[in-house]
Amino acid sequence: MKDSRRTTTVSNSIAILEAVADRGAGVTAREIADHLGMAPATAYRLLNSLVAEEYLVRTADLRGFALGARLRGFAAAVNTPVLSSAARALLDDFRASTRFAVHLMNFRPAAVQVISEDPDHPIPAERELSRHLHASAAGKLLLSSHTEWRALVGNPPRIAPRTKIDHPALADDLRSVRDSGYARAADELVAGIACLALPLYNALGTLAGALCLSGPSNRLPVLETHRDPARDCAARLAPLLY
Repeated sequence: MKDSRRTTTVSNSIAILEAVADRGAGVTAREIADHLGMAPATAYRLLNSLVAEEYLVRTADLRGFALGARLRGFAAAVNTPVLSSAARALLDDFRASTRFAVHLMNFRPAAVQVISEDPDHPIPAERELSRHLHASAAGKLLLSSHTEWRALVGNPPRIAPRTKIDHPALADDLRSVRDSGYARAADELVAGIACLALPLYNALGTLAGALCLSGPSNRLPVLETHRDPARDCAARLAPLLY
């Protein structure tokens, strides 16, 4: 009986670590419990044990969790594609061709990971970008590949003035993403900022990341004129990364 309980504890602990890795830094105990269908008391107990063992750490606001020192390097090595010199040169050339911000994202099963931030245009809300998939172009692109996207977003919070928080509106957006082959968002993650996300596919044809083009939302029509060059750059980047 004791061995059975130990096996369950180990399995649940691994599931929690996977949930934190997938959903990104800042995920809360309640979100983890809901995501795993785990009793909140069990989740809290295991989270505290994992923090004590340094597998997890609490975020600065003490409300969420992130991978700890004992796992962070391993997770980064496993999950993050290497930005080769050829990929970096291609990305630099594209950045030089536009005045808009150009960011490169990698997709985890339930989170967006920044792997190359435009050095001249820092991302203003990186934590929100990685955690609230419904509010960004990159997040919508990722959600569009999930049939169970409603379970991933849950009851989405309003992040900016035009954030869509009801499922029917989000469903319309994701349908548009699948039809058009790219995602866009304006004033949804940060007021005054618009973004386009062009897909990166791995060798198996699976969505693996995004090339994002971002600028002032009042210049969205101009931003859209860069969509095809960005799509071409994404297609050339993908085999260098995945």
